[in-house]
Amino acid sequence: MRRLLPAGADYLQWLGAAVLLALLTAAPAYAQDAEALKTRHAALTEQLDDNPFQRPLHLESRQTEDTLQGDIYAVIEQPYAVVGTALQGGEPWCDILILHLNVKSCRASSDPTGEVLRLHIGRKFEQALADAYLFEFAYRVATATPEFLQVLLEAKDGPLGTSRYRIKLEAVALDDRRSFLHLSYSYAYGMAARLATQGYLATLGRDKVGFSIVERSAEGQPVYIDGMRGVIERNTMRYYLAIEAYLSALSEPPAEQFEKRLDHWQTAVEQYPAQLHELERDQYLSMKRKEIQRQQRSASDAANK
Repeated sequence: MRRLLPAGADYLQWLGAAVLLALLTAAPAYAQDAEALKTRHAALTEQLDDNPFQRPLHLESRQTEDTLQGDIYAVIEQPYAVVGTALQGGEPWCDILILHLNVKSCRASSDPTGEVLRLHIGRKFEQALADAYLFEFAYRVATATPEFLQVLLEAKDGPLGTSRYRIKLEAVALDDRRSFLHLSYSYAYGMAARLATQGYLATLGRDKVGFSIVERSAEGQPVYIDGMRGVIERNTMRYYLAIEAYLSALSEPPAEQFEKRLDHWQTAVEQYPAQLHELERDQYLSMKRKEIQRQQRSASDAANK
């Protein structure tokens, strides 16, 4: 049964979270092997070295008549031997996705067609799962070699005429201590979603901006992209930071990784307050601890049946 949709100021974040990190069939071609992704890394050398993100990262976005797409390219100070293994499997991806403030739960399971991630997407405060919206993403590893990984998460449709959700994550070894990641996130939207988003952007979300600089003010200050491209840029960054937080916690003892991930994500988000600040630190940590505990109880109950 479909659930009630988030309303008001939370709609825009909910829509981005529901799409979860994605790629359309109409999007440009992506790297199919290690050399192609390494070539892209070489082409972005200047952008990765000189940018406002406080990390070697480059973000792009685009909007067509019915699609939004965001792409992040970043260098990770982790060897591919760690990254390529850690980012495979539905359960690790649930540990990643739950960090987003609008993801209320994530459960990985298998059916005859393959592995599925069932996500409840809701609002930015504590919420019963019955009031959140259930999405099912097919998960698969498209390619996994000793130096190149490609992972896909796809869902056919969603509320308000949205469709063709996809996350694509690609990773390649750069050297024995660094990896290069490409996260692409997109979705298709119809008239209902367009109107709802535009209504939000004209009212409660009128001050929301993305990361791309479209011009400079008379005082030389950056003027950031807004509107629907701002939406896709903010959520692409949120999910990239979740991947980064997950990888950063791998060196901790297993019992401490959960808190490390939460701490890393919240700290990273607050580096970009104009774009990403939503909750105070204590609010976020309290909410996520409860949601993850609920998720763990659900997994335990399912295993004991």
